[in-house]
Amino acid sequence: MTVSLHLGVSFMTRKFTKACVICLERHNVVHSKQFLFALRNFGTGPDDSDREDSSSDAPASTFPQLSRRASLFGRRRPLSPLERVSQLLPEDTLSQEVWALRDTRNTEVEQDSQSLGKEREEAIEASQGSFAPHHVCVPGERPLCFGETLLAEFSRKRRLEFRKMFQLKEGLKLHSNWGLIAHNDMEGGPAGSVIRTSMGIPIVIRRPGLDEFTLFMKRGPAIAYPKDASAMLTMMDVTEGDCVLESGSGSGAMSLFLSRAVGYKGSVLSVEIREDHHRCALLNYQRWRSSWSLRRGEEWPDNVHFHHGDLISAGPLLAGRGFNSVALDMVNPHLALPAVVPHLHPGSVCAVYQANITQVIDLMEGLRCSALPLVCERIVEVQYRDWLVGPSLKKDGTFNKRKAPQDNDDDKSEPNEDTKGDLNCQDPVTFGDVPYIARPHPEQTGHTAFLVKLRKILK
Repeated sequence: MTVSLHLGVSFMTRKFTKACVICLERHNVVHSKQFLFALRNFGTGPDDSDREDSSSDAPASTFPQLSRRASLFGRRRPLSPLERVSQLLPEDTLSQEVWALRDTRNTEVEQDSQSLGKEREEAIEASQGSFAPHHVCVPGERPLCFGETLLAEFSRKRRLEFRKMFQLKEGLKLHSNWGLIAHNDMEGGPAGSVIRTSMGIPIVIRRPGLDEFTLFMKRGPAIAYPKDASAMLTMMDVTEGDCVLESGSGSGAMSLFLSRAVGYKGSVLSVEIREDHHRCALLNYQRWRSSWSLRRGEEWPDNVHFHHGDLISAGPLLAGRGFNSVALDMVNPHLALPAVVPHLHPGSVCAVYQANITQVIDLMEGLRCSALPLVCERIVEVQYRDWLVGPSLKKDGTFNKRKAPQDNDDDKSEPNEDTKGDLNCQDPVTFGDVPYIARPHPEQTGHTAFLVKLRKILK
């Protein structure tokens, strides 16, 4: 019966075991005091807060202390079968082999606790020292300052896990599932720094480019994506000093690209029929200009004039003005062409941004039925295909190596014992010895719009 109780108790919890001890004592089922004492002290550690019958004269428990990992993550280390059985037996009955195995187990727990403690201390020190101590400022570089628009990124195993654009403000914190970073820790450091969060995760803090700003800025309607905006700028052949007309300000993405293309000497007239879209585009444009002045120390050209109104009836607004090119992002652009074409220079291009092919068909039908001096040169859809290219790795994280053709020469030297294990080491690999893998990225950008290129000619 005692043996069966030994096996049963090894699968019981501490509280349930204590209840069993009380029942056994009341009914006088077990007369061995040593066995009852072992049951009474059954548990997962000597420092349990709910142990009611612990006394100072009780023998010191030989059970190992909780590891640092268990205390950090709120979990107790699982007990081995040897520890469960040996806790139920009197200590004077244990052999030397059992004591040696328990001592080895305790040593491994202490080493794991020490190594985890060192990793935790290194993460804390790295988070306190936010920026690289040996960074050398290059000419023209300006440190991060409050008011700038920044971009935070975290990648793991060639996959982007986190990306967020935010404005640097004093006293605030960057919140994410990977921890917190105080804005004060970013201020005054160089762009492109790696800062560790409160959880020890490295986050890259840098300044966004114009294409990234347009993708992550606050938007109302859908934006003209950078790939389409660059194609439209190429179609329109926009250069510095041009005067460009834009209809459909939207969230202000195309206005920003046009503003950079025409420069200080040029100008952009952006017309939007909806008041909320007009207000959103104006705010994004001002936000980019203020962030640019902080990061560069010079003003972004104030060359975009936003107008709230309908382009179809904007004759007085366009009176006496000529444009080197026109960009239209409207539901029915063929209705606005009669008011726009007279102000377009001969030989210049009007680029039309259309979301679906039915709009393109309506545009072509409107051109056929009108007497406008326009010729459709191209209808394109811009598609980008991202690829993943990286070195081939083994499961242990080391590089694979190219395998040379096997020769059948008899005098070929066999690898000795010293060089057999060199393939899995982390020694530097010479150029051309590591094979690479390349495949399309699993997350591709789908259809965005059709671009129609119309050119004005004199018939």
